[in-house]
Amino acid sequence: MVTDKKLGFIGAGNMGEALLKGLLSTRAAKPEQVFVSARRAERVQELQKTYGIKGGSNAEVARQSEVIVLAVKPQILDQVLRDIASDISREKLIISVAAGVPIAAIERRLHPPMRVIRAMPNTPATVGAAATALARGEHATDADLMTAQTIFDSVGLTVVLEEAQLDAVTGLSGSGPAYLFLIIEALADAGVKVGLSRRASLQLAAQTVLGSAKLLIESGQHPGMLKDGVTSPGGTAIAGLHTLEAGGLRNVLMNAVEAATRRSRELGEEFLRKL
Repeated sequence: MVTDKKLGFIGAGNMGEALLKGLLSTRAAKPEQVFVSARRAERVQELQKTYGIKGGSNAEVARQSEVIVLAVKPQILDQVLRDIASDISREKLIISVAAGVPIAAIERRLHPPMRVIRAMPNTPATVGAAATALARGEHATDADLMTAQTIFDSVGLTVVLEEAQLDAVTGLSGSGPAYLFLIIEALADAGVKVGLSRRASLQLAAQTVLGSAKLLIESGQHPGMLKDGVTSPGGTAIAGLHTLEAGGLRNVLMNAVEAATRRSRELGEEFLRKL
């Protein structure tokens, strides 16, 4: 899908750049439609030179854009909202990627009613393989949701959920890359322990995770069925699986998602208390 709207990105870190790069590389938007701001002027200049987009201050981006993507850390979002509040009209669509910050908090700072969509992408957006969940606020329209989907579809898979579910998304896919990096590192360490080189171990571990995910998605089969397909009677896989179950891997991962979900809710509550 292609958008003809003027898109502004406030924040030009890894996520902000991933989104604008995805839009341009998939031709969902043209460089002349995109505006960007960042804390450092040299960062804006770098992006202008690389992508041919337009740059300016937070206020300038807010004034010139029809869709404003708040691609900043939750810790500085409140100050950014204060800075741009007078430059935001109710005709503009606001999309926030700040983890844990509820739509109500953004609306309150920008004076409701506002058209707000909250997004929870993850870091694989930087390689076009994100998992993103979107939730729309009370005043956002179907067309607004389609615009948001156009932006995030350009960097991976997008699903639409209720906002109440986004803390769980943060705990699962938002924080999930960290869990998987730890698992890949542990598998690589195990490879070294049993005699493989560090380089070979890391390559094999990473490709195994990538290939397994690809097989799951493309086959559409339940992961249990795919697991059983690898597991032969009295073989190596069942010996390893028994050890993983004995060590509580399933329980540990479930607890990790629950803990991250709780922390996301706490951050949202803390943000609301500051308003």
